Amino acid sequence: MALPLQPPIEPQLARGRPELPDGDGWSYEPKYDGFRAIAFVDGDDLQLQSRGGKSLQRYFPELRFPPGRYVLDGEIVIDAPADADEPEDFDALSQRIHPAASRIELLSKQTPARYVAFDLLALEDRSLLEEPFGARRRTLEQLELTPVTLAPTVATAAEAHHWLRHTEGVVAKSLSAAYAPGKRTAMVKVKRSRTIDAVVAGYRPGKEAGTVGSLILGLYDDAGRLRIVGHCSGLRAAEKRALRERLAAYETGSRGRGDASRWKSEKELEWVELRPELVVEVSFDQSSGGRIRHGTRLLRWREDKAPRECLVDQMQE
Repeated sequence: MALPLQPPIEPQLARGRPELPDGDGWSYEPKYDGFRAIAFVDGDDLQLQSRGGKSLQRYFPELRFPPGRYVLDGEIVIDAPADADEPEDFDALSQRIHPAASRIELLSKQTPARYVAFDLLALEDRSLLEEPFGARRRTLEQLELTPVTLAPTVATAAEAHHWLRHTEGVVAKSLSAAYAPGKRTAMVKVKRSRTIDAVVAGYRPGKEAGTVGSLILGLYDDAGRLRIVGHCSGLRAAEKRALRERLAAYETGSRGRGDASRWKSEKELEWVELRPELVVEVSFDQSSGGRIRHGTRLLRWREDKAPRECLVDQMQE
């Protein structure tokens, strides 16, 4: 490729903060739940580079970019159904990384992805890395990139707050900053933070004998079934030992089992089942398919909340 920038390029990263920066000099855009990807386009040739520097284009044959000579920074996403918990379907996206070409081709039709561009790193023979983001963004907006999607932006933190309720969060970018590959400068991300009241359906023993490693969380569906939706592993050392004694009184003698994983053994997937009588309030920031994607943070025990009031509807709020 005869471009002023060649792969691999480390994408600029964002520093996590609890609140959005405010005042002049910032641009705000939604945070997407997808694969970060830098797109190198030279005529009809395309290279899609992952955040880790690997090639992605074979996994997404349906993605199209208008011919030209440019380098984009953006995200590959798959839109979730209208009635889903989240705007993007990360589970469907993860399934696209498959070794079989026939499977990739099938999924490209069943769950097509799209590319969302939010920065322009090069155009024609000119690298734009040293230009301020405000100038890069204006040039990006002047290009005709259909069918590539252009990430929306707003000029104030107040306008961006609705994204904290309905998307993965918000990314704020300094309008005056150059692009800094691999560095967490001039970009701030605030993730959407959510809380639910969940039933403690069980626990997974800790690595140290006599301790609790994580709590297994459940919510009741419309049919009255307790559905496992995630786990809570952010426990303090003192809690891990004290909880083992507290939870022993609720053990049913049965064992539950987590979803199959290439990273964990059968033994590690097992958990101790408890009577559904304890309720905790937890916070989390990502979910998909009605399940919490990562571990949660324990906020408090809810002695005042009846387990049957812990419904799956909370995942859609």
